[in-house]
Amino acid sequence: MKNIAVIGAGTMGNGIAHTFAQSGYKVELIDISEESLKKGMDTISKNLDRMISKEKITENDKKSTLNNITTHTDISEGVGNADLVVEAATENTELKLKIFRHLDQQTSANTILASNTSSISITQIASVVSNPERVIGMHFMNPVPVMKLVEIIRGYNTSDEVTGKIMDLSRDLNKVPVEVNDYPGFVANRILMPMINEAIETLYNGVAGVYEIDTVMKLGMAHPMGPLQLADFIGLDVCHSILEVMYDGFKNPKYAPCPLLTNMVRAGKIGVKSGEGFYDYSESRKAEKVSEQFSSK
Repeated sequence: MKNIAVIGAGTMGNGIAHTFAQSGYKVELIDISEESLKKGMDTISKNLDRMISKEKITENDKKSTLNNITTHTDISEGVGNADLVVEAATENTELKLKIFRHLDQQTSANTILASNTSSISITQIASVVSNPERVIGMHFMNPVPVMKLVEIIRGYNTSDEVTGKIMDLSRDLNKVPVEVNDYPGFVANRILMPMINEAIETLYNGVAGVYEIDTVMKLGMAHPMGPLQLADFIGLDVCHSILEVMYDGFKNPKYAPCPLLTNMVRAGKIGVKSGEGFYDYSESRKAEKVSEQFSSK
């Protein structure tokens, strides 16, 4: 497999495209928005510059990585020669099913179809494909170029051959693949999301503040980032969607999103990408931080 198509140029999609391209694969990055494609390529370029500054890669490495990526706004055009398609669209079941129905018609029967979904059933996604044995979950972690784990999710019909190829491919990307079965939330989010939700419940119940909750988990449990800050980076809307999928799948109230999380999503305060979540990421706050740094010197 040398030709990879990635659907979605957002945070996960551009990270996946970056990772494949840096490993020498030819990548077709697809998004319906030219603006999103430009933003995605700018992000890849900046991340490569950061790696150059840390002396992890050279300018030539950056050039060859960017040369390995071609962008498209037409899915049919982008997936025509793909050996593997990785869907990294919004975490929305109906949207993913629509994409996979289209992929079923536009790709060859030998093309492996993977979803980067973090919670939606691979078996359900595969049900709209004529040969579901070629559908698999390939759940990368954010930031993709840095994080080693890839959750490999086998749907009910995913073949041993396809699973083996994707495990080997992940290792070729210098990742660590872990095979899991297809249940809501898989492993990563089945454990992580209830913890994040419980942290939000703790805040909602007035037990402690945002800083205090995150500090307890960082210093007491050796987590590199507190659960509320992590939720901001994931996106509160994404956390909410994953919890809803798990609640629907298990019918267990412990997976029901906290009312505070629901209200914050409704208010558009969804974390880093909106400028505000449990923390303030606005430009004015960034300016205040710079001012504080200079005034303390």
